[in-house]
Amino acid sequence: MTLRRMKKHVIVALFALVLFQSSVSVCDASATAKAKTVTPPPPASGYFVDHYKNNSSANMTVNSNPAIGVLTEFQKLWFPGSTWDSGVKRNSSVLDANIQKVADIAKHRTPLEENAAYFDDRRNQSYSVIDGLGPLTDIYRINAGATTTINSIPADATIKKYHDEGTNSGSTRSSLGSIVSLVNTLRGPYSSTNPAKGYFQYPRPFRWESNSILVPTLVPAINPDPAKDGGFPSGHTNAAYLSAFAMAYAVPERYQELLTRASELGHNRIVAGMHSPLDVMGGRVMATGLAAAILSDPANQSLKKAAYDEAHQKLLTQTGTAEDRFSDYNLNKNQYTQRLTYGFGRMNSIAKPMVVPKGAEVLLETRFPYLDKKQRRSVLATTGLPSGYPVLDDAEGWGRLDLFSAADGYGAFDKNVTVAMDASKGGFYALDRWRNDISGKGKLTKKGTGTLKLEGNNTYSGGTRIDQGTLEGGSETAFGRGDVSNNRGILKEDVSGKLIIGGDYKQSAKGILELNLSGKHDQFQIKGKAKIKGTLRLHFSDNYIPEDGSTIITYHKRNGSFSSIETTGLPSKYKVKAIYKTNRIQLKVAK
Repeated sequence: MTLRRMKKHVIVALFALVLFQSSVSVCDASATAKAKTVTPPPPASGYFVDHYKNNSSANMTVNSNPAIGVLTEFQKLWFPGSTWDSGVKRNSSVLDANIQKVADIAKHRTPLEENAAYFDDRRNQSYSVIDGLGPLTDIYRINAGATTTINSIPADATIKKYHDEGTNSGSTRSSLGSIVSLVNTLRGPYSSTNPAKGYFQYPRPFRWESNSILVPTLVPAINPDPAKDGGFPSGHTNAAYLSAFAMAYAVPERYQELLTRASELGHNRIVAGMHSPLDVMGGRVMATGLAAAILSDPANQSLKKAAYDEAHQKLLTQTGTAEDRFSDYNLNKNQYTQRLTYGFGRMNSIAKPMVVPKGAEVLLETRFPYLDKKQRRSVLATTGLPSGYPVLDDAEGWGRLDLFSAADGYGAFDKNVTVAMDASKGGFYALDRWRNDISGKGKLTKKGTGTLKLEGNNTYSGGTRIDQGTLEGGSETAFGRGDVSNNRGILKEDVSGKLIIGGDYKQSAKGILELNLSGKHDQFQIKGKAKIKGTLRLHFSDNYIPEDGSTIITYHKRNGSFSSIETTGLPSKYKVKAIYKTNRIQLKVAK
């Protein structure tokens, strides 16, 4: 008989309901959703990063174990019992939907999805996550000595359980041993989900339904003792994200791809019928806190640097040929974002401000090396999830972190932001792109010799200033709605069609405006006034030769003119010069 058909004990349920109602605070109507970068007050178990080593079977309470504490939002849905089958639903609609989602996925899964679910169940998680390295996957596995013994699905897998006897992420004695050590450290003795599973005692989906929702080849993998086989949180998901965070720290160039692979592995736990969406969400939340805690630990400082240096000296210098299953950015983003909440409605306060947990900024340390800690916290604060989703509203904010979006830069300029990039240091110091839609009232100031590209549908209104290096517009509204001042850097346009300056545009004698022209619709449109000096650099591409009188810049009013015009990409027999009109600049084209 399944749990769904078991009778509930009314007295226990009523008692649980009273406890639940007494623990839920009334929503503060005055609360706003504005993000906060200040560290929130510590929960009862203390800050996660300070007490992560208390995650052990010796600590089995909310106040003594931070891994249990960070997941206590689940208690708004589920009251743990003293045994695996005596817990009580506090929110039947959400928990029933949780199991129904598993049944629906099982009903529609394909043979290929079943195979992927089998491999992600039976293989070691750190080995599986290596796929996120894309073309470098095989090179990593060879040089790290990472192996698996689950290379195919055995014919008798429906009746026999197979174990992976491989080396997981590889050998610490290999040429990539520091990366392997970092993975092992994040997945170390303080990272188990067993204490949390034992505390919550929430049964797996097939114990609510039946074994029919399981992938057939995984039926032999069922633990025969349900008391030692809790569903919340998902251990596979926790392990996958811990591995991904470690590899992403060492190889931030594959940050989003590695996190997407961890997200995929977590989702495959649902496809397998082994876990529910809430289990997977809990596994991700727990892993996020653990990864930040372990990466923040001063004892691991030298290991972090060694892993990063090793990746950039021995791995990224290679040319890989492995398949990149995560080359589609938009697909990665859509799948990762959907799996953050799995379509659940917002059941709690929807006006709770976004807060950033203590130490969380370390998760972006190598992704944004040119930003300081406070700036990385701002990135996390302005890209977090809205409040209200089940499981995700923990006191410190771990559940609401959206690290895929955070890897795309700021979501808002709530205050003025200064970015200094030193191209001589290479990597993201030399070139980076922010793909988020940036809002807010703050101003962006670009310093340093590196290049920053803005690609979002931006609405920030504080203005833009370029003091050094290159600031590139990769979308029509890349520079928001304010004024743009180019003091001594390069403002580069790289968008098909028009690039709009929302306010005035001012360029000094040492500034450069670089326009890419591939057709007559490519224009630099200034909604306000133009005050121009310095250099106009025109790059013609796609064999485009402009017609005489073609408009390239428009404005409301103008003062000054460019001191020089440079062109590339135009056949040598053609010459162009600027013709200044009342509200536009046109090209005079001659052979």
